[in-house]
Amino acid sequence: MTEAGRAAEPDRDRADVDAVLDAARRRLAGSPRERLGDWAQTRRLLGFGRAPRIVPVGEAWHVGVLLIADADVYATGEVLRARTAAPRGYTAEAQRERSERAGAAARGGFADGEVVHLGAVPIDLDAVRRGEASGPLSVVEGVPHVRWSASGAPRTLADYLDEQLQLR
Repeated sequence: MTEAGRAAEPDRDRADVDAVLDAARRRLAGSPRERLGDWAQTRRLLGFGRAPRIVPVGEAWHVGVLLIADADVYATGEVLRARTAAPRGYTAEAQRERSERAGAAARGGFADGEVVHLGAVPIDLDAVRRGEASGPLSVVEGVPHVRWSASGAPRTLADYLDEQLQLR
């Protein structure tokens, strides 16, 4: 391969990942987004601490293992539904903790029953454009790929997004 050919590859990779994501955004335009949440810093009021809250920090389209925003892309973290806290009996501590996070989202301004994405991890698109992996995205032989499960083989990003968008 010539020097000029090698120099052009990163541009092709960048165009591919950006083109695939831009095409997905165009297909998603007009469809509902889901909000991203993060823990709010608790402040003390008259010496008393406030109950923990999860507050809105953005919104994105949920497409499988990805959250696609206008300019950014995130790896999906925990998905929960906001729910007003109420005394409930639980058989497992994990259920209690999940319910507490749902209550924290309701206290932070999410509507009862609204989907909340907590712990979404930003994907470094510049790294992916350079051919490096970031979160579930990578470039294999110049083609953007996504690892959709821990044990599954990577799929081309274009095919994965096309399949996910057909399911909507």
